[in-house]
Amino acid sequence: MGAHSRPGLLFAPHAETSLVQWFVTQARTVGSKHGGYHNENFVLPATEAVAPLLGCAVDEPVIVRIPAGKLPVVIRTWPKEADILDAVKGVLPHAPECLYRGRDFTIHSYVDGIPVSRLFEAGQHVDAHFVEAFAVLLTQFALVPPEVLPPRPSSWPAGHTDSQAFLRTLAHRADKQIRQPNWPEFEPLFTRLGVPDNALNRFAEGVPAMTGRPYRLLHGDLHRDNLIMAYGGEQPLRCVDWELATYGDPLHDLAIHLIRMGYPREQWDGVVSCWKSAMLGVCRKAADGVDEDLPHYQAFERAQSVYADIMRSAKALETSQDQKSLDQETAAVHRALEAGAAPLRLRDVPDEKQIEKILDRWREERCVFPRRLRRDRASAKTLWQPARHFPQRPDFPSALVRKVLVREGEAPAGHVLTGSAHQNTVVRISEYPKPVVVRRRQHMVRITEGRHRLSQNLVLRVIEESGIPVAAPRVLAAGSNSPPDSKLPWDSFSIHTYESPLGEVPPRHPVNGLNPRQSYAVIDQLAALTQVDVRLLDPLAGEGGVSFLDELRDQLVRLVANLPPETLRLAEILGLPDAKGLRDLLRSLTVSERPPVLVHGNLNPWNLVPRDDDLALTLIDWDMAMVGDALYDMVRHLRLTLTTPGLRNILLDRWQQRLAPEFTRDMSKDWPVFWKLEIVRSAYVDLDRLVTGQDFRAPNVRRAVAAYGTTLQEATCELGLPTRPLKNTHLAYALGLPAPLCA
Repeated sequence: MGAHSRPGLLFAPHAETSLVQWFVTQARTVGSKHGGYHNENFVLPATEAVAPLLGCAVDEPVIVRIPAGKLPVVIRTWPKEADILDAVKGVLPHAPECLYRGRDFTIHSYVDGIPVSRLFEAGQHVDAHFVEAFAVLLTQFALVPPEVLPPRPSSWPAGHTDSQAFLRTLAHRADKQIRQPNWPEFEPLFTRLGVPDNALNRFAEGVPAMTGRPYRLLHGDLHRDNLIMAYGGEQPLRCVDWELATYGDPLHDLAIHLIRMGYPREQWDGVVSCWKSAMLGVCRKAADGVDEDLPHYQAFERAQSVYADIMRSAKALETSQDQKSLDQETAAVHRALEAGAAPLRLRDVPDEKQIEKILDRWREERCVFPRRLRRDRASAKTLWQPARHFPQRPDFPSALVRKVLVREGEAPAGHVLTGSAHQNTVVRISEYPKPVVVRRRQHMVRITEGRHRLSQNLVLRVIEESGIPVAAPRVLAAGSNSPPDSKLPWDSFSIHTYESPLGEVPPRHPVNGLNPRQSYAVIDQLAALTQVDVRLLDPLAGEGGVSFLDELRDQLVRLVANLPPETLRLAEILGLPDAKGLRDLLRSLTVSERPPVLVHGNLNPWNLVPRDDDLALTLIDWDMAMVGDALYDMVRHLRLTLTTPGLRNILLDRWQQRLAPEFTRDMSKDWPVFWKLEIVRSAYVDLDRLVTGQDFRAPNVRRAVAAYGTTLQEATCELGLPTRPLKNTHLAYALGLPAPLCA
């Protein structure tokens, strides 16, 4: 994909500096943004004009890195990452290459792959296969000759094997680079938390004699987000973000990796054993004294993190005013203090209630908005504008809406539930008998399902007014608490009844499978939905034109066409067709026409809440509701709930019995067509989530991504295509692809 195929890219000026600067501007405007704390990262294919200046191929993806200007809370040995990358070039092929240095940016080669964090969550057990691979990668840094590295700071230990001097140097540099520059601003906070100004220097003085190990290049920040499983096979594991690299005892890198990687504690011994075995083959003396000295480096990692974590939390609270943020940062500070208390020799660590009071006081003193202005903003938040097409209810007047909005800002973190598209805050007010939930669409959510959707509030109101036996939330209010002329979507809200019989937060969901009573209840409620007058939702429903199947097919093709370039690259590698090829493969699909009905569209287990009456389940999250074929809703539900073939046949039989004949006509012929579409859709949507991290916090997304190998095989089988073997056996193994594809 070159410059001329991307809308918005213009011909560049001729001067080299201006040309590259123009490219950087384009990257910020139309490039794919990738996360990072220290830098803003934008990926864009090199244009025909810029590629020669970068020394790369036309259309080759490159990454533009721009310093984020965040709080300085890290130890840096060398000021420029580019110097480090130049030094390791040719020695460590798994490191990116710096292609261009600008005054306030750099351009690197792009490592095409999936971060390990998408495959293994922090705290999740990591298979021994990968532990060994990570350990081998960690030891490869010792192969870089010290003489090719940038000059060390003058304060560096003169000896190149003095582990004690190296650890003392780290502690002093942490004090100099992290604590001292920030102390004038944060001293009151650290004092209240019981963290003195000399704790890191005291730590340095207390470092005992240690076994001498030869100094080597260290990455300094090797965690799950900085480890990439590349699509190619020559270097299956790549490591990025070298700006914190240093030169010293390799045991320090192991300690950082152990803690920041988030291994379960029971895996630590295995990780250390793998590292020692790998290091013996690279630099034998670097593996001496590991068991005795590793705890000292782990203690330092926890000690210096106290300062960094407290300051990050404090800065985060300066621009947030809700209870959820205060709860989260209180927990983060408490964890840091608990972990760092012993190495920093802190006498009295405050408990969480004390920390919350200290942080709240800090927020009041340092908030970006003065106290009076923040109070005014909180009052303004309760001045809301009702949605034009949703009249206020007499049983939930404006005064209750205002009280709910005030409580929303006071809700603890445990009552704020994040889904794939909405943030849901559960609150209680004394004037209403049950909890309610405030729903707000999340910032900058990219829609990946590609469907035309009805207004959820309208759908729920029509269901309530129809009186049909369908258990769904009721909409109590809808509106916006932004200025009337604002169009910011995250300022819009709706207030629904909170559907949990016992008021539990979060509610229970049948994530391990529906029992027969619940399965039958879903069918009965979907049958009841056929009684809804869909003209209240779509006045043109049933008027002819494009069939529902054609609409589904076109939406799926458009979804694929609009996927990010990095997702499409991996799709091609895995053997999934592009949009044009997919359209050709799906062109022959046909189904019989059935009357249009209201379709929920997303009945996965997390959108079902058990209840104690005859309805058995409440159907929530109607975001993907549409007017369409009732059979599609049933088939998608069966797909999302992972029913066995035997149970699927039983439920389809009940479906045929419960619905009127016009809704079940030719269902035995047609349900496999919808099944095929859903499998193929999942192959693209779940792949995009895996590559981009979109919606990754939602539990239904994590489950789907974990089963991606099976989904891919089913999709290629349905399309009559072979699944292409991955060159990277690590990635194939992680995706759950079968042995032949890992060969």
